[in-house]
Amino acid sequence: MSLHETLGQPLLTFPDAQKSPLSIRAKALVFVDPRSQQLRDALEQLAPRSIAVLIRGQTGTGKELLARYLHRESARGGLFVSVNCAAISPTYAEAELFGYAVGSHSGSASSRAGWFGSANGGTLYLDEIGDLPLPIQIKLLAALENHEVTRVGAHQPSPVDVRLVAATSIDLAQAVAVGKFHERLYHYLREGQLELPALHERVGDILPLAEYFLGIYSQRLGLSVPLISEMAQHALERHNWPGNTRELENVIHFALLVSNGDYILPEHLNLPHPTEPSELIKHLALTLVGQGKRQQLEQLKQWFAGL
Repeated sequence: MSLHETLGQPLLTFPDAQKSPLSIRAKALVFVDPRSQQLRDALEQLAPRSIAVLIRGQTGTGKELLARYLHRESARGGLFVSVNCAAISPTYAEAELFGYAVGSHSGSASSRAGWFGSANGGTLYLDEIGDLPLPIQIKLLAALENHEVTRVGAHQPSPVDVRLVAATSIDLAQAVAVGKFHERLYHYLREGQLELPALHERVGDILPLAEYFLGIYSQRLGLSVPLISEMAQHALERHNWPGNTRELENVIHFALLVSNGDYILPEHLNLPHPTEPSELIKHLALTLVGQGKRQQLEQLKQWFAGL
């Protein structure tokens, strides 16, 4: 992981993400927008503490990056272990999380520490914790409260020192209300809670992220780095980004491949046209006139004339 400077604010990235066996879906975050700066302040306050943390945010916003940042800033010497709860087998969930002893099931000639044991002294990140079966949620809470786990087939518990960071894209309070998430575990997680806003709610982060992805893919593909035109910048800032950072990365990758000049233009982004183009024309025209950019204004008129 590295922290670069982008417009005076740190850019949180994982440059070796492609080599990592772990699943890192959203590979970069910036803290430029005021809401992101508030989030960074909350992160720095929570990081040194030992309490569990629940990160709430839409899919593709970068929740795992926040969890990794928390681990790094916590100074915990153990590993950061990332687990996607949706991928855990319901049949073997207990063994996967808490490990198993020798001979606990057919073919087990050796023991295994499980994800919990692997994170001993470090941080266990549970993505989409709402997907854990209820019986496992109860055992998870007991392990966290008692600081010990009992492997499947073992007779004695083993002490563990694990900090839990969990993430969810759903409202766990609603899941608790209908009996699909353990209430006490929810309250345990709520002691440290972080809200990661959707990308369209932190507009100030869009262009720095776009420029970062443009640089990354240009370097990877051996291409010169084009500039993002004024009109393309406005199109990026006005898009709703339902896929969040992950979608932005894909859009910039595509734009780099189909652009044929020194600039990324709106048509290279392959974004849906605004539902009210007249308002966008007016907004952009006023901006360009105020900046004295008459040539770009003429380009804008020609682009919308071709729609």
